[in-house]
Amino acid sequence: MGINEIRSLLEHEANAVLNIPVSDAYEQATDLIVEQTNKKKGKLVTSGMGKAGQIAQNIATTFSSTGTPAVFLHPSEAQHGDLGILQENDIMLLISNSGKTREIIELVSLAQVLVPGIKFIVITSDPDSLLAQKATICLPTGNPTEVCALCLTPTTSTTVMTVIGDILVVGTMKKINFSPADYAKRHHGGYLGDKSREMSK
Repeated sequence: MGINEIRSLLEHEANAVLNIPVSDAYEQATDLIVEQTNKKKGKLVTSGMGKAGQIAQNIATTFSSTGTPAVFLHPSEAQHGDLGILQENDIMLLISNSGKTREIIELVSLAQVLVPGIKFIVITSDPDSLLAQKATICLPTGNPTEVCALCLTPTTSTTVMTVIGDILVVGTMKKINFSPADYAKRHHGGYLGDKSREMSK
């Protein structure tokens, strides 16, 4: 792969990020997360299958380290007992590029039976999909084409999903006034632990 091709790939990914649809839905989503987790003492439960699931796991750990209790729920394991992690006042963040992932659609129905009235934030490329229709708040990715040579492997789409997760994390951090001292309490080890403790002095 030559330098020009690498630059072209970088431009493709960068443009996909810059073309993420921006709306008041982000403000509504962070307000809802703060309401359910910070005020009502619930937690954020993320979920997704495959590569989207890996992004959902990363988003959960990032939220947890920045003051918002969050866990990842595998949609298949949810059907074998793990659904029990859901409690009153929890909120779910569901990720599916197609918005048609069977396990995620089923998870919505199962969650609604266990916790009636539970709310869903959905990240998807298709704002008209079945999953988007079930969402309390839908955050569209802009449906970027994959940078993969086959246009199949989740590449650009997962980059965009990650960035959307970052926007939600940062927006929530600001609303709960998360400080370096707060960060230090949750991140004791490593360079970041040392840095956060130094910043909080």
